Amino acid sequence: MAALLVLLSLVSLLAWLYLAFLHGRFWRGEVRLEPGTDPPAPDGGWPAVVAVVPARNEEASVERSLRSLLAQDYPGPLEILLVDDQSEDGTSERARALGAGDGRLAVVRTPPRPDGWVGKMWAVHTGVAEAARRRPEAAYWLLTDADVEHSPGNLRRLVAKARGEGKDLVSLMVRLHCERGWERLLVPAFVYFFQKLYPFPRVNDPRSRTAGAAGGCMLVRREALAKAGGIEAIRGEIIDDCALGKALKARGPIWLGLGTSEYSFRPYVGLADVWSMVARSAYTQLGHSPLLLAGTVAGLALVYLVPPLVALSWPLHGGHAAGALALATFGLMAWTFQPTLRDYRRSPWLGLALPVAGGLYLAMTLDSARRHHQGRGAEWKGRAGAGNAAAAARGTASGV
Repeated sequence: MAALLVLLSLVSLLAWLYLAFLHGRFWRGEVRLEPGTDPPAPDGGWPAVVAVVPARNEEASVERSLRSLLAQDYPGPLEILLVDDQSEDGTSERARALGAGDGRLAVVRTPPRPDGWVGKMWAVHTGVAEAARRRPEAAYWLLTDADVEHSPGNLRRLVAKARGEGKDLVSLMVRLHCERGWERLLVPAFVYFFQKLYPFPRVNDPRSRTAGAAGGCMLVRREALAKAGGIEAIRGEIIDDCALGKALKARGPIWLGLGTSEYSFRPYVGLADVWSMVARSAYTQLGHSPLLLAGTVAGLALVYLVPPLVALSWPLHGGHAAGALALATFGLMAWTFQPTLRDYRRSPWLGLALPVAGGLYLAMTLDSARRHHQGRGAEWKGRAGAGNAAAAARGTASGV
């Protein structure tokens, strides 16, 4: 037993040494699009942009998000298109009332969704097609969510970055709501884990195969999207933002960073909200592979659970080598969490709770696999996505 604990603790420490120093500096949070002085006009001036905002049952939030887009100090032509994906509340009415006072804002409702399309992607596709019809000269689409509030200079900075550096995609991971309850631990942990999966320096390095994006705020060059097959090329993708990043990076440079002044103001009410967000797509991230699921569970347990368990049980097992290794690993783990905790103005002591978050995300991943096999894995705003109906039918037929 003593030898096994030493081996597990040593492997966990080696894994954390790799993550801390060789995995793209993911935890430092250094890649940002900082607000500051107004960027200069790009060569050729400020191009036309259409913001496409897919929304379903967003009556409570849509006005705040749209107002932030209307308040952009962007010097070029800007139009905003709210795409109502068959909402059952007053989403369209709120948007139309706001647009009545500003001709730059229009509302379009999605037609019936064809087979094979995830709900959100059908809404985005509908919006992009309408945007192209309304603004044939537009050079960029700003794809953003209906719960995101943009700072006034955000679009100007995005376009200056894209034009000035020749990027086909510039996306920001906006700051998430993190004020109460489980949010205080799980939201910073979510941001930390996302950066670990998609280290931003690697995403932004044309020589690296790592590709990703953050769906809350994505500026996409229109011509690049068309060459990549348009939104139709990712019509069935649940993790649509990263799929888009991969499709675009195969043809040109992309950039992903942390937003500092752009916020998602949607709160996560209790553990259940965060759980649903992660369980919706975690198994998809693993390609629905049972082998990858087993490997991920084992890896998460080794990396996040072994160090604290061996360190805290040191008085019981009495293995000084294993205990010392585990304690060092536990400390290294907590240290790498500090920049994200500072970003979200949370106590540094929460670094010691990262194993709790890791254990919960492990459970969410297992639940994601369960939901997939029940045909509930790709839901968006309460509706099944592409492939769910067939999976649900299979489950019903087999008695699941």
